[in-house]
Amino acid sequence: MSQKGKLYYTIGEVAKMLNISKSVIRYWENEFSFIKPHRNSRGERKFTQEAIGELRIVHHLIKEKGFTISGAKKELEHNKEYHIKIEKTIEALEAAKLGLQILLDKLEQ
Repeated sequence: MSQKGKLYYTIGEVAKMLNISKSVIRYWENEFSFIKPHRNSRGERKFTQEAIGELRIVHHLIKEKGFTISGAKKELEHNKEYHIKIEKTIEALEAAKLGLQILLDKLEQ
């Protein structure tokens, strides 16, 4: 199933994208106040691209750069530009990925 153009993603889909467990996402949601997924009428989390971008930033700091939770919080607090740079980089990579997928789809035809 193609996920291009989706408005909302389930916690399972997001966990798979980031290669982490759903419990890690729930934990980060409690630790980082800016991570606020929408919830449907049943209380299920629904993540927008923006929320996924925020999770990617936290993922980058903790899983890739080796920050602790408190260290990641301090880094984000003291370096707002860092947050913006990473988000723009992620957006550019997502756009490149989409472009490559379109080319691949055309080659497969």
